[in-house]
Amino acid sequence: MSVKYDRLWHLLLDRNMKKVDLQKKAGISEFTIKKLTRNQNVSSEVLGKISYALDCRIEDFVEFILEEEN
Repeated sequence: MSVKYDRLWHLLLDRNMKKVDLQKKAGISEFTIKKLTRNQNVSSEVLGKISYALDCRIEDFVEFILEEEN
């Protein structure tokens, strides 16, 4: 299963926030922000921190993509 965080970036734009603002508010590292930018998996703890910082559900900013079997 892969993930996409495009919804997160749209949510930040809607709230007039930058990635660095999210980093500070959620207490996550710059490395984690880079992982999110590259659509790489992050821990559920990080997703929870972002959800709490933005007062939203994880489903509001993460899209889970099931990969088809060949």
